[in-house]
Amino acid sequence: MHSNIGTRIKEARKKMGLRQSELAKAVNISTSAIGMYEQNRREPDYSTLSAIATVLHLPIDHLIGHTSSAAQERRGVKIPVYGSVAAGIPIEAITDIEDYEEISQELAQGGEYIALRIKGRSMEPRMMEGDVVIVRMQPTVEDGEVAIVMVGQEDATCKKVKKTPQGVMLLSINPVYEPMFYTNAEIEALPIRILGKVVELRGKL
Repeated sequence: MHSNIGTRIKEARKKMGLRQSELAKAVNISTSAIGMYEQNRREPDYSTLSAIATVLHLPIDHLIGHTSSAAQERRGVKIPVYGSVAAGIPIEAITDIEDYEEISQELAQGGEYIALRIKGRSMEPRMMEGDVVIVRMQPTVEDGEVAIVMVGQEDATCKKVKKTPQGVMLLSINPVYEPMFYTNAEIEALPIRILGKVVELRGKL
């Protein structure tokens, strides 16, 4: 086996947004074993490596180092799909990962991305409940763009952002839902915080 297997395990795990403990649990080994693999202090046996590759959605040849560069470039990058994002909890600390979505290598190179499952009907008919949005993590968006916004201590919400000199308005697409306006003072006090910009919608069948 190649001495950089551990490095490739670590890189693939981080791309999927998994912690060492989560990968260890999925493979049914100890967290310390994952740590030693990633530090290249030990090498997993073939059955363990195969299990790790399955969890990381990679061919075992990639972890061993036999994957061609052309194949690596064609392969997308897996990002976690979260069911919710609560206030005060860093993205990397959230454990309720529901699924994974794949984005292109080219897109992944443009920033940090997560996916979030839409809840409720406020963004219908463009975004239906259960749909997944791809989000580029960034603290601001342009006027009129759709963003994932944290309002006070509530879960993050998906809304169109309309900026005014007096504050910000969060708009739903569904006309049944009234716009939510927050003054500049409320933006600071609550606070109102933009987590990222919605760059892609992936609807369910």
